[in-house]
Amino acid sequence: MASTTLPNPRAERALDLLSFALSDVRYGLGAYLAVYLLTEHAWDEASIGLALSFGGMVGLVSQTPLGILVDAIRAKRALLGGAVMVVTATSLVIPLAPHFWAVAAAGIIGALAGTTMGPTLAAMSLGIVGPARFAHRAGRNEALFHLGNGVINLVILFTAPFFGTAMVFVMMVLTAAGSLVAVARVPAGSIDHRLARGLLPDGRGHGERPSPWGTLLASRPLMVFAATGALFHMANGPMLALVAQKLALGHPGQGIMFTAACAVAAQTVMVPAAALAGARADSWGRKPLFLAAFVALALRGSLYTLSDHPTWLIGVQLLDGVGAGLIGALFPVIVADLTRGSGHFNAAQGAVGTVHAIGGITSGIITGFVVVNAGYQAAFLTLSGIAALGGLGFLLGMPETRPAGGGTAPAEVPVPAD
Repeated sequence: MASTTLPNPRAERALDLLSFALSDVRYGLGAYLAVYLLTEHAWDEASIGLALSFGGMVGLVSQTPLGILVDAIRAKRALLGGAVMVVTATSLVIPLAPHFWAVAAAGIIGALAGTTMGPTLAAMSLGIVGPARFAHRAGRNEALFHLGNGVINLVILFTAPFFGTAMVFVMMVLTAAGSLVAVARVPAGSIDHRLARGLLPDGRGHGERPSPWGTLLASRPLMVFAATGALFHMANGPMLALVAQKLALGHPGQGIMFTAACAVAAQTVMVPAAALAGARADSWGRKPLFLAAFVALALRGSLYTLSDHPTWLIGVQLLDGVGAGLIGALFPVIVADLTRGSGHFNAAQGAVGTVHAIGGITSGIITGFVVVNAGYQAAFLTLSGIAALGGLGFLLGMPETRPAGGGTAPAEVPVPAD
């Protein structure tokens, strides 16, 4: 079994490259897809939300079984590489058949592959660095992910006026190739597969057979984390797409450029926010940092309603960086805290992620109809209220999960045996 308690510079450099390169592949075309369908093919907001919801639903029901797969499988590099190729292929199919059911089908297939990426990267990271250094590694992964996303969106921002929508697809191909190179550079022997599934460094744990829903339902903190996280994603999920659509409709022909500008604005803050979470989660605790993400999200939704000027809307998008940077870095850390010693880390990520995804999916459908019937301002205020409710629930119901000693040593959190 590979030793992962000591630094492995080669493996960690490969994780750095992988985190950076995955930034444009992990979520497919993202907000660009909504703008592409809206401006290039005259789809309405409700149709966009409905078509994309199919992939969301598949992602929802597949997270837990795919988490079990990540726990069980030792070929984690091959799993991640295969997912990259599938997501890229489904994204490239859309321009060839930009019709409702073709887009929905591509979303379904892409969701199955894309859902494995986050848990697999987290598992590889935990298996390489061990639990004592995982908070720092998770923050570094997230910071590099957002740095890569910012660089890619900056390239699109400056090239879209000359090459149009095609640049979105070109960058998808380039970053997919980079991701495959990065996966190949992770030494296979550097991953301790027992640590990667959440067992303790000495091999102790509560069993080998995954039972993610039992783990979730038996832990009140995990249930609170799942429920409040669902409210966060319910509020956060549609915001960037709504802002991008609003800008695209107000400034015909500039939709892709404004979408890239919004993404770049957010990424400039996500990088330091994620790095801060990784650097301070052990000393400050997880709870205050996670709560700050709810505050930023509620404020962001309210501020969008004050002006329609592109400079204002793009400026407010900076707050997206605070919320997304903190949440992205802390999600696997908190799940690892609450499942340590269980052997269910990735399966529990899937179970909690399923609950979180319920919020994002339902919000995408609801806000599409709110926009059509009541306008963008009503949608933003609704999302802001949902974020405030989630933050209040997290403040009152969620304990601090930081291990004793500030995370300098792994601490076992009791989890019922299978």
